[in-house]
Amino acid sequence: MSEMVRVGMAEYKLCCSPQKISTVGLGSCVGVVLYDSAAKICGMAHIMMPDSTKATKISNRMKFADTCIQDMYGDLIRAGANPRRLIAKMAGGAKMFDHRGGMECLDIGRQNEEAVRKVLLKWEIPIVCEDVGKNYGRTIEFDTTTGELFIHSVGSGDIII
Repeated sequence: MSEMVRVGMAEYKLCCSPQKISTVGLGSCVGVVLYDSAAKICGMAHIMMPDSTKATKISNRMKFADTCIQDMYGDLIRAGANPRRLIAKMAGGAKMFDHRGGMECLDIGRQNEEAVRKVLLKWEIPIVCEDVGKNYGRTIEFDTTTGELFIHSVGSGDIII
C-alpha cells in the first residue's frame, strides 16, 4: 500500500513513486500536477489566487499561480525531474457562485485557470488533460506510479484522466 501525501490549501508538495498525492476542496481553486513519468516524480499545488503582482501583501507565495508554480517547478528540477519531460494535469477553477450583473471579475475560478495556463505556457509545460470550470467542487488524487489523476466531483461523479 502506498503512502498518501496531503496537500493543503495554498501549498504544494512533491512526491515520487509509489506515493500518491491529493488535495481536497477545489472550488474556485485550481489543483495542478506537474509530472515527469520517467523519473516518477511529481508536484501538486492547490492554488487559490491568480496573480501575486496584484496583491498588496504576500504572506504566502503558494496562494498564487505565478509564484507557486515557479517555486514548485524549481523544486522538481532540483529533485531530479527533467524539465523537457514535465507534463501538467489540472482540475478545479469552478464558478461557485452566480455573479449577477456581469460581475465576471468575481469569477476567481476562471481567473485561476487562465493564470495557470499562462504560467505553464511560459515554462513550456503541456497540459495533457484537465477537468476545469463548471459549478461544482472537486477533490483530486494523483498516482505517481500510473500517472493517473482521479477526480471526485461533488454531485457530478468520478473520473480518471
